[in-house]
Amino acid sequence: MLRVGLTGGIAAGKSLAASTLRELGALVIDADALAREVVEPGTEGLAAVVEAFGSGMLDGEGRLDRPALAAVVFGDEEKRNTLNGIVHPRVRARAAELEQAAAPGRIVVHDIPLLVETGQHRNFDFVLVIDAPEEERIRRMAADRGMSEEAARARIAAQAGAEERAAAADVVLINDGAAQQLVDAVRELWESRLVPMNAAKRDAGK
Repeated sequence: MLRVGLTGGIAAGKSLAASTLRELGALVIDADALAREVVEPGTEGLAAVVEAFGSGMLDGEGRLDRPALAAVVFGDEEKRNTLNGIVHPRVRARAAELEQAAAPGRIVVHDIPLLVETGQHRNFDFVLVIDAPEEERIRRMAADRGMSEEAARARIAAQAGAEERAAAADVVLINDGAAQQLVDAVRELWESRLVPMNAAKRDAGK
């Protein structure tokens, strides 16, 4: 089993790369999706969030009020660390369960936005980073998400910089053109690097 860590800056194109890898046959484990799963109503994760931040973090239906939580933790490192301490271990445990259930010899891609920031890149056989010029990412956030330039720059500043991500990567794909160009680059990487690496691991019995 080849374990691939996938990451990239916000609005760089990581989701498109993940969907392409899924279409090619990889098992893609989405850390963002798991982060939502582990704080669903009735979970230990949601109970821990309420214990740490109060019942005001719940909406009228007893679900996590994400905007309210974001307002509390954004810009407050101590509170953000508290939240991460609740969510991240549960996400990693659930990701490990999904990986263990994968078919032997399958390529498993862990889609983790904060892969580099949390030091998890060291745990993978191969690290793929998707990036794009900062001004292009800001343009996409404004066009696709309705974000102001100030908000977009704040989101970018909260993540690792391009140089830090590149230093942790085995391959960096720059997504500064048409979407199909990134799809083609991911497909080429799959055929030229990932499939052969996975075959070599399988032959070695790892």
